[in-house]
Amino acid sequence: QVKLVESGGGSVQAGGSLRLSCAASGYTSRCMGWFRQAPGKEREGVAVINTSSGSTVYADPVKGRFTISQDNALNTLYLQMNSLKPEDTAMYYCAARDGFCSLVSSYWRNWGQGTQVTVSS
Repeated sequence: QVKLVESGGGSVQAGGSLRLSCAASGYTSRCMGWFRQAPGKEREGVAVINTSSGSTVYADPVKGRFTISQDNALNTLYLQMNSLKPEDTAMYYCAARDGFCSLVSSYWRNWGQGTQVTVSS
């Protein structure tokens, strides 16, 4: 089973940027992704990437502001977040799966422990 460890969260003012990292160990999954969960809300998909083809899918609220990428040599997943908004405040989770890439969180079974992102207005 793959082990996932996130880092890079923090507090930032609206309009600022953060880059999240997810170090994966074990083996390279077919798909990796970023999800987030705000207090009182369900976990939602943010962005996913096919680790073989590099194809990506983004949730509408983050399109044009967030970029998911990978460094295969380091087995690390990234999420570059620009133009952050207060509504981006959430716990961000890295996930991995060997099935098809989906933004639906219930399909995913391998999760990291999460990293908190807080955006103030």
